[in-house]
Amino acid sequence: MEANDAATQTTGSWNGGNEPLGASYGKMMMWFFIMSDALTFSGFLGAYGLMRFKFIDSWPIADQVFTHVPFIHGNYPMYYVAFMTFVLIFSSVTMVLAVDAGHHLKKAKVAFYMLLTIVGGLIFLGSQAWEWTHFISGENGAIQLQDGKIVQFVNADGHQVKLEDFAAAKSDERVQHSSSKGLWYVSEVALPPVSLEQVINGFKAHPDLQLRLEKIDSKTKEKVLVSHQDADKYLAEAKQVVIGANLHVNEYGKTLFGDFFFFITGFHGFHVFSGILINIIIFFNVIVGTYEKRGHYEMVEKVGLYWHFVDLVWVFVFTFFYLV
Repeated sequence: MEANDAATQTTGSWNGGNEPLGASYGKMMMWFFIMSDALTFSGFLGAYGLMRFKFIDSWPIADQVFTHVPFIHGNYPMYYVAFMTFVLIFSSVTMVLAVDAGHHLKKAKVAFYMLLTIVGGLIFLGSQAWEWTHFISGENGAIQLQDGKIVQFVNADGHQVKLEDFAAAKSDERVQHSSSKGLWYVSEVALPPVSLEQVINGFKAHPDLQLRLEKIDSKTKEKVLVSHQDADKYLAEAKQVVIGANLHVNEYGKTLFGDFFFFITGFHGFHVFSGILINIIIFFNVIVGTYEKRGHYEMVEKVGLYWHFVDLVWVFVFTFFYLV
């Protein structure tokens, strides 16, 4: 009798033993992955928070950076980012409905809600791609001073003005250095649409314009404005025209702001992209009846855990990066 009990225990050990909390091996591994990935995102957001606190008096204001909506001209701070967030959260709702339909073994409903989840993910990812494109290409432009700080131009109402709208006419054409023009020994990045000289001369010709500095007024929580009369000392330190953003400089202000934007939103976007691919695979498996033959839709539930995690991470990114 004791020998049989020992044999049974040995066999049970080889079979994996009891399921912790009633969760299968696959679910447990997904939870382990989610916990480790959560620590990674926590580290990134913690580093972002530390740098923002360190440069709290000069960090770009999100309402002045993310103000655009595709195909619509105007100043709409955070509208499009809010739309992206709504779409991603709604895709979590459709994923919940897909999991619930799987518990009831309703194949058609699982496929339908999985399809809606995929569409929501694609809309979010496409919106993020547009946001990146607009962030990189820029719109208004600014100038960088010798100390690395960014200075923007605003009108009497405090709204930022595009450099090309007030820059003086070109006196001569500047050709970009490249090997195709015989200058094989030099190279440079693409030239901005206007030169530093044009911007300064244009500013002097428009007395209604002001400068907006990186520095934030501690009382108003707004960027400090410099009148047209007091702008000369800043323009005398002008170094270059900055259009858009890259890892070295951006027209929105602090260089670290652009670096964190690319890194954190890009890392999250990669997770969304991976989730969409996995959802598509699971969706086709549902269509061909793979899980119906197994008698359960646990794979839908496991990929649902990952998708909810990705959505939850975006809530934190949206809160700390865009709102706070």
